[in-house]
Amino acid sequence: MISGFRAMEWAGSSDGRPLLRLIDQRKLPARVEYVECRTSSEVAEAIRNMVVRGAPAIGAAAAFGLVLGAMEAAAEAGTGGSLEAIREGFEARCRTMAGTRPTAVNLFWAIERMRSRFEALLPLGAQAMVDGLESEARAIADEDVSVNRRIGEIGAAVVRDGDGILTHCNTGSLATVGYGTALGVIRAAREQGKQIRVYASETRPFLQGARLTAWELLQDGIPVTLITDSMAADAMKRGLVQIVVVGADRIAANGDVVNKIGTYAAAVLARVHRIPFYVAAPLSTIDLKVARGADVPIEERPASEVTHIFGVPVAPEGVEVLNPAFDVTPAELVTGIITERGIARPPYHLSLPALFRDGP
Repeated sequence: MISGFRAMEWAGSSDGRPLLRLIDQRKLPARVEYVECRTSSEVAEAIRNMVVRGAPAIGAAAAFGLVLGAMEAAAEAGTGGSLEAIREGFEARCRTMAGTRPTAVNLFWAIERMRSRFEALLPLGAQAMVDGLESEARAIADEDVSVNRRIGEIGAAVVRDGDGILTHCNTGSLATVGYGTALGVIRAAREQGKQIRVYASETRPFLQGARLTAWELLQDGIPVTLITDSMAADAMKRGLVQIVVVGADRIAANGDVVNKIGTYAAAVLARVHRIPFYVAAPLSTIDLKVARGADVPIEERPASEVTHIFGVPVAPEGVEVLNPAFDVTPAELVTGIITERGIARPPYHLSLPALFRDGP
């Protein structure tokens, strides 16, 4: 967790109904404000509009959103309503949730997990179904924190005392339910007493590194230096960076890594400067059904994110904009993939499936 803050909280409202409370990440670091989602559609909008972002956090938020969706579907069906009517209402909300962000596989993983639980519980009645889904969503959230701590514990072994660590985008408690993936590795290394310094790239155009990663690390007292994305090569050349650790939104079966735009550039620079490049991600981010990164749908974000900063234009009106939210880092540039079950190393078409042999 971030010192003094909870980025995501499943709570009760004044009328006794549950709600999902989220830090509005669009407002950080200037203001710490919360958005309260009382309906499944409000959770979907929070995901779509990046109130909440980061692959594991999106998955957990969607799970809680589907608890609200199940309650809504049962209420619409009414007393004595057919199970099929409840199922149709729930499925409609699953489709809405799935349509929010196309790239992060954790979203679809969480939806499928909630859908499977729904089908198992529905014959027991509406109340048992809702209660069971709430328990499942809580389990997804709790597991995320414990998984991240395990990733941090395993990943800290590749960080040496005195290392400068380059990271890209935000992969901490704001991008997960708590602790973080790549920032979890950094937090764990710090907790082990290693003297490290983080170099956080600003991560244009949404500035997750500048606004979120730098804020998180400062809150926790971890030394951090903010750099522009274009400074990464120079920082490596100067000897400031000894290791790169990033997160992922989806990892293909061959080890290709889909992550925030700019990750590929950092990997190329790391290879040129002979710096190890690690990816930290839970098993739920590994998609063995997708053969390679080129097969993953890449979300295209609004042009205004590039042409404007906080509503202020920084580019001429009418200019054409290319704004993919993610890029694909080829597996051959990845030193290792840090998961809760160990570090997968090349060849990834063998090491990644081996992580699942004892179950998903």
